[in-house]
Amino acid sequence: MVVFPNCKINLGLQVVAKRADGFHNIETIFYPINIKDAIEIIENKEERNEEIIFTQSGNSINVDDNNNLCVKAYKLLKKDFPQIPNIKLHLLKNIPMGAGLGGGSANASSVLILLNNLFKLNITQQKLIDYALTLGSDCPFFIINKPCYATGRGEILNEIEIDLTKYKIVILNPRIHINTGIAFSNFNSTNYSQSGSLANIINTNIYDWKNNLKNDFEQTVFQTNPILKEIKESMYAQGAIYSAMSGTGSTIFAIFEKTTLLQLKYPAHYFYQIV
Repeated sequence: MVVFPNCKINLGLQVVAKRADGFHNIETIFYPINIKDAIEIIENKEERNEEIIFTQSGNSINVDDNNNLCVKAYKLLKKDFPQIPNIKLHLLKNIPMGAGLGGGSANASSVLILLNNLFKLNITQQKLIDYALTLGSDCPFFIINKPCYATGRGEILNEIEIDLTKYKIVILNPRIHINTGIAFSNFNSTNYSQSGSLANIINTNIYDWKNNLKNDFEQTVFQTNPILKEIKESMYAQGAIYSAMSGTGSTIFAIFEKTTLLQLKYPAHYFYQIV
């Protein structure tokens, strides 16, 4: 069985406060984007001892197999559902890593969903969300995979009505890997957001987002990666309605009118796509 996990962008991201458990409370709008990886799972009926044989192609992943979120997702369910057989899992990686697009989280959640369906485990959506949260703060979103207003660590999700299909969205990533944990640890507590609720801002006119909708991580991430600020500025120079960094970076996205003629220039190794 094959599935195609999609990524996401953050329409605004506010860091509200640091929690007692070391994590941060955030406020964001998750919006699914039609850029995808591919995952295939088949039962391994060969006489081998491995519970899971993981293979990968496409973009390289600089993490050992045991720490790969797909493998972790399998082992998480295997512990509670020992009837899950040994499998072969192949990941075709297209979504850039460390890009603020949630590709790894999407893969992990898709493995949970795929195993549930393939082996008829009858796990409820809420229980899948609970499993997903143990794998990563934004993994629960990919169980729902619809536009959501998210709070807490990003796991408290409320579906919202927002449709950007009448616009074109440019996704541009300069192949810079930004570690989410390091981005949070570098966040200056004096920058905790005092802005209004994103749930209210997102319902305003899209042409007002430029002045009101923001990503709190841009200030620190742009300091160490000024090329990202330059990319964002170039989007507005091309006529973007709204542009921002997604998550903790390093992807810059921009929303344009469908009729806007783009003349973006970027190095050949950049990841560039219009959705």
